[in-house]
This record gives sequence, C-alpha cells and structure tokens, in this order.
Amino acid sequence: MSEDAQDVVLVVEDDPSILMVLSAYLSGEGYRVLQAENGEQAFEILASKPHLDMMITDFRLPGGISGVQIAEPAVKLRPELKVIFISGYAQEIRETDSPITRKAPILEKPFDLDTLQELMQDMLS
Repeated sequence: MSEDAQDVVLVVEDDPSILMVLSAYLSGEGYRVLQAENGEQAFEILASKPHLDMMITDFRLPGGISGVQIAEPAVKLRPELKVIFISGYAQEIRETDSPITRKAPILEKPFDLDTLQELMQDMLS
C-alpha cells in the first residue's frame, strides 16, 4: 500500500487499551486510523470525514448505542464502507438480525491481530 493510497479506518471501541492496541497495530500496517470511544464520537467523525474505507466497531458501547446502530446509518450514507464487528458477545450481534450483521464479519474477542489484518486486506482489495 503506497502512502498516497492509504486506506482510512475508523475504530470504534470503548476500552482504551484495546483502542490503543488496534490503532497502533493498524497504523503500523499502513492504515490511517481515526478513533472513537463511543457512538457520539463515531457519528461526529462519520459526519465530518468525507472519505472512510472501513469501520471496525465494538458491539457493546457506552450510552446505550450499539456498533450495529452506528454501522447501519453509516453504510446507508456510504454504501462502499466496509464494516467489521468486534465483540466478546458475537451471538448478541447475530441476534440483532440487522441486514448488516448478515454481511459484515464478526471477530470474537480476543482475536489475533494478523487475522484482523488478513480480513481487512480481503475486504479492501
């Protein structure tokens, strides 16, 4: 991936240590990483950033909003946006029965960072 063709990834995660690890890893892999700790920050970024390639979002977030509730409108606004859900509660994501959860991959925490990277490469290529 060349510097001028950097993929932009929004990571939505309320656990500061997980957010830090994911951001550092993805930055090191050549992605431009934007961070949000909750739904409100995620929506602010989605509203203000013209270009995003992918969103990686936790399912359970503070403030009563879920990753699915962020991803659904995001994909409506940006049909080309790729989404990966990360959660310690993968079954809860599937039980929402949202159309996006039938298409978007779900990585169950804890997951291997290389597995995430491979999945991202497949989805973005």
